[in-house]
Amino acid sequence: MGKTSPGQFIRQVRQEASKVTWPTRKETAITTGMVFVMVILAAIFFFLVDQAMAWGVRLIFGIGG
Repeated sequence: MGKTSPGQFIRQVRQEASKVTWPTRKETAITTGMVFVMVILAAIFFFLVDQAMAWGVRLIFGIGG
């Protein structure tokens, strides 16, 4: 691969950028909503696992309730 001149590089960048398909506002909103839902579900899951493990440790060591 040979060296590319700055002008040629800019033309190639513009050509590649024209191939990009940007999501619509609706697609972005749906995807953002899905991310928030998954974050909340993961937080709840890890909270429950943490509580179960803490209960198990307390049970094994006989401390707390």
